[in-house]
Amino acid sequence: MVRRPVAWVLALVLFAEAFGVAALNWFLGVVVDRQDMSLAGLDPHVMSVSSKIGGIVLGLYFALCGLVALLVAVRDRAPAGLGRALLISVAVVHALLGAVTWGPAGPGAFLFMVGALGLVVLLLVTYDRRPEESAGPADAAPGAGGGPGGPGSPLTPPASPTAP
Repeated sequence: MVRRPVAWVLALVLFAEAFGVAALNWFLGVVVDRQDMSLAGLDPHVMSVSSKIGGIVLGLYFALCGLVALLVAVRDRAPAGLGRALLISVAVVHALLGAVTWGPAGPGAFLFMVGALGLVVLLLVTYDRRPEESAGPADAAPGAGGGPGGPGSPLTPPASPTAP
């Protein structure tokens, strides 16, 4: 199956992305701090600190999503609750970042974002069904659900012929 390798690769990608985003924003904060100009009257120190804080917060967010993917890979179970919500939100973030990065950063960054988005969606979709749910009535034990009154049976019995 591809589920566990996809989860491992996604965890590595998200951890690398967390480090990269935090380092890039920290570097941009240092660059802004060393300049003596303001943007629309804003204090350069405030912009520097906000860039560093934003990088740390976004890096921690990606690291938390990477931790969820790592737990999915180790446990080989579908993410549930908050973990599933985090993975869905990181898919949306990658879709938005992919749409925005084409112009300023070029097609390479776009392809990276779309690749990460594909990994997240693949992780969410491959764990969508549980093995016990995918078993059909032919695989079920005799009398375990295919008969009348069992799960999957029609609500009303079939009509019987009324010919004289």
